[in-house]
Amino acid sequence: MKLFYRKYGVGPPLVILHGLYGSSDNWVTVAKSISRDYTVYLPDMRNHGSSPHSDIHDYQSLSSDIHELVNDLGIRKFFLAGHSMGGKAAMAFAMEWPEMLDGLVIADISPFIAVNSGSIEYRQSLIILNTILETDLSSVLTRSDADRLLYRKIQSVKTRGLMMKNLTRTADKRFIWKINASSLLRNLDRIMEGLPRPEEFYPRVTGFPVLFLKAEKSDYLPSEDWNDILKIFPSAELRVIRNSGHWVNSDNPEEVAEAFLTLLNQ
Repeated sequence: MKLFYRKYGVGPPLVILHGLYGSSDNWVTVAKSISRDYTVYLPDMRNHGSSPHSDIHDYQSLSSDIHELVNDLGIRKFFLAGHSMGGKAAMAFAMEWPEMLDGLVIADISPFIAVNSGSIEYRQSLIILNTILETDLSSVLTRSDADRLLYRKIQSVKTRGLMMKNLTRTADKRFIWKINASSLLRNLDRIMEGLPRPEEFYPRVTGFPVLFLKAEKSDYLPSEDWNDILKIFPSAELRVIRNSGHWVNSDNPEEVAEAFLTLLNQ
C-alpha cells in the first residue's frame, strides 16, 4: 500500500509511526525539533489520515506498508519509532527485518498488551469508533459544531481533540471523516492483540540500540513486562517521560525529542 507521508530535515533517516486514531500531524512538533539531526518521515498508517483505506488492518500489513514505503524511498537502513499502535507495528517490523534498522524507539506501549473485550481500553475504543460512525456531520458548519456533537458521548477534551484531527472539508465545504472507522472497528481485536510471552527459544532482536519510552502517568507499559521485553530486545533501555500521559508526543515533546537525539549518539 502506498502511504501518504510528510518529510522534514536532513541527516540519517528516521520513520515515526503514529498511534490509533492519530496521523502524521501528531508528530510534526517532534519532527521539526530534531530536523537538524534526522531526515524524519511521518507516514499516515493505513485507514488513517490521507493514506488509503483497507478492509485489512493487522500488524503484518502495517509493517509491510512501512517496508514498501522505505523501499520506494530507496532507504536501506534507518531508525524506526512508533507510538502505541505504531509501536507494535514498529516491533513487528523489527522482528521481520532487523537488518534494516539502525535503532528502534517504542513510545508507551508493551509488546505483550493483550486487551480483551472487557477492558477499559477496549471499551474506550468501542465508544470512540461508534461515536465517529454514528455522528451525523451533515449539519456541521464549523469545528465548534463538531465538538459540541462529540461532547454528547466523549467528555474528554484531549480525546475529542484527537478525534477532530480526523475531520476534513470536502471541495463543497462539507465535513467528512478521514479515518476508516468501520474497518478499524471490525479489526479492533487484531489492533489490541499483543505478542505471546517469550519462551525459551523465542527469537531475540539484536544489532541496534532499542529505547522504550514510558509515560510517567500511563499504564500502557507496565514494569512487570520489562524482564520479558529484555528477552526479545536484550539491549533495550527504558526512559520515563516526565509529566506525560499516554500521548507522550503532545504532553512532553521536548523530552521525547531529546530521547531521539540520545539514540542517534549511541
